[in-house]
Amino acid sequence: MKLAWVAFNTILHKEIRRFTRIWVQTLVPPVITMSLYFVIFGKLIGGRIGEMNGFSYMQFIVPGLIMMSSLTNAFANVASSFYSTKFARNVEELLISPTSPHVIILGYMAGGMARGLCVGALVTAVSLFFVSFEIHSWPVIFLTLLMTTSAFALGGLINAVFARSFDDISIIPTFVLTPLTYLGGVFYSISLLPPFWQAVSKLNPIVYMINGFRYGFLGITDVGLGYTFGVLSLFILGLYAFAYYLIRHGVGLRN
Repeated sequence: MKLAWVAFNTILHKEIRRFTRIWVQTLVPPVITMSLYFVIFGKLIGGRIGEMNGFSYMQFIVPGLIMMSSLTNAFANVASSFYSTKFARNVEELLISPTSPHVIILGYMAGGMARGLCVGALVTAVSLFFVSFEIHSWPVIFLTLLMTTSAFALGGLINAVFARSFDDISIIPTFVLTPLTYLGGVFYSISLLPPFWQAVSKLNPIVYMINGFRYGFLGITDVGLGYTFGVLSLFILGLYAFAYYLIRHGVGLRN
């Protein structure tokens, strides 16, 4: 147990040092990007749209933008870090060491969550210059954010395992995460869609994450809170089991 804790703490410390050492590249860009979203969509376009589900358009989109920045950074941190370890062949030292695959996965997952939470906190702080909130439920906010960043950190790990070059790391964020996020209800309520497209939207797991997070801020959601945590739990368990299988058998790591 002590050995496992030392290994976990070492991986986590390395991951945190990695993104804080180059904070200008890892923490500042998402804050600037989200600030532009606040100005363009919230202030300029939002002023013409008016209210959305009883709240100003700015209040409506801010929770979704915070979640979007958190999940993308949790994914990117683990994907780039673990692939760098694999590329430098340092991962072989982890595999032959007595470190359990569970410890390896949890260490990288915690590192990705740390970056996602840091970016989320920074974006939230910036959003307060544009809009004010009366928080509906702090527990829902924290639980949704923790579960979402953990799920996407696991997704980043799986992406890194299968990546054969640094270019492969950007394929999933570009062609999968970005479309799913924009179609996940960040900028609109899925209740505005026709019934068929509402049903299609509910196949997108990011819809549940964003709506759960928005419920914590505003108390409104397009999907039930039970469904949100149910989908997140299944998502995490499925990704963790797959990541464990890959690490345990050295898939894409022993070549």
